Amino acid sequence: MQTIETSNVSVDQLAALAQFAETTAPELRDVLLSVSRCIQEGADLLVVDGAETLTPTQVAVRLSMSRTHVYKLLDRGEIVSHRVGRDRRIRLTDLLAFEDQRQRDRRELAERFSKQRQTRADAVDELVDQL
Repeated sequence: MQTIETSNVSVDQLAALAQFAETTAPELRDVLLSVSRCIQEGADLLVVDGAETLTPTQVAVRLSMSRTHVYKLLDRGEIVSHRVGRDRRIRLTDLLAFEDQRQRDRRELAERFSKQRQTRADAVDELVDQL
């Protein structure tokens, strides 16, 4: 894992990056434009090796949950892991996939609750109209 400080990147360099990005394949263009946007917003970049592995304790710290809960997620297969001797390791790419799925699940649940409230309000309005 490596953090790249972006405060020294000039506006001219960003413009050159964006111009170059437009001449590349769509996948690379999207990556380069995303990097450019992050730099413009003043964010530093974090480059990680997808094959890097984490311990359950490191995962617990990253997810802000107890190690016990992380082990439950590992046992249920919600977070993919592999064993190194007796110990478990989680690939960073698998952890990122879990985090993405967790965010999607949270959004879906929020939308369902929102629709449920609206449906209830509509039903109440319909009942009031019938009375």
